[in-house]
Amino acid sequence: MNTTTSSAMTPPLSSSTPTRAGGLPQGALLPLAAAVILAIAGPLLGGYAADLVVKVMILAIFALSLELLVGMTGLVSLGHAAFYGIGAYITVLASGKEGGNLLVLLVLAMGGAALYALVVGALSLRTRGVYFIMVTLAFAQMAFFVFHDTPVGGGSDGIYLYIRPAVGALDMENRLVLFYVVLAALAGTYGLLALIRRSRFGAALAGIRVSEQRMRAVGFPTYAYKLAAFVIAGALAGLAGFLVAARDGVVNPELMAWHNSGEVLLMIILGGLGHLRGAVLGAVAFTLLKEVLSTHGLVGPLADHWQLSLGIVIIVFVALLPKGLIGLRERLSPMGASKGAAR
Repeated sequence: MNTTTSSAMTPPLSSSTPTRAGGLPQGALLPLAAAVILAIAGPLLGGYAADLVVKVMILAIFALSLELLVGMTGLVSLGHAAFYGIGAYITVLASGKEGGNLLVLLVLAMGGAALYALVVGALSLRTRGVYFIMVTLAFAQMAFFVFHDTPVGGGSDGIYLYIRPAVGALDMENRLVLFYVVLAALAGTYGLLALIRRSRFGAALAGIRVSEQRMRAVGFPTYAYKLAAFVIAGALAGLAGFLVAARDGVVNPELMAWHNSGEVLLMIILGGLGHLRGAVLGAVAFTLLKEVLSTHGLVGPLADHWQLSLGIVIIVFVALLPKGLIGLRERLSPMGASKGAAR
């Protein structure tokens, strides 16, 4: 947030990302390897393990969608769960009792979430700082109460998905198909955001994050850039909502509750802001921490107070790793340790 980062505002820098000999961008090898390992492991995972991995992958998509706003654009939103829930509700409502086409439902879920994001973004982006945070929260709460207090989505009880989406041989009633559809969605989301980061659009977002005033001064329509990022993030959150509806077979207003927006924000902070891998790591760590700390067989009576334990653990993580889990390797390396001692 100072003058030393003015180079981030220069769009051509986005195309100078270091590449490996094979043409892959530096840092792409690890995510690619992780995707391949998951693809191979899919048929080998048991019921609980497969379900947990699918849950983590969906939350990783949700976290990546918020990373586009917070980490790449500098827009802290506390209403992101609204787009997540809208994507899920549209999936179930459009399916009806006879089910629906997977591709059609996917487009409707992402399109509906993007449309609401367009409305919310067009109004909330006229504010800044804490006012922006509160306006996004207000819009999310408005969506929450629309579904909670009216019969549109079954009220507080929610509604059930009678038949999971399918198209041709891709029937999400099959748990293995569901696994690979979610994996493909995660890989596609990660790849899209990686391309955005390397594009002129991504460089402009980085410049806005550093100093929006300077970007306006050099002629960038910053409002349009931020609105585009907001809509894309909303659409990707709608994708995660579509997948969670297909996975769980039921949706309720709690998907839109403010604490879900807070949790996904914690995920990207825990993983490391400004890094796509950090968003994924944060989703993995946050989900596993919740699973471990709420399991009596692992932590005994503490499982009855897992929220307290989780809060303490996250505070410790943030205190010891201000750059998030993505900075752990730097922290443990001799050079990183010497830099820390110098400070």
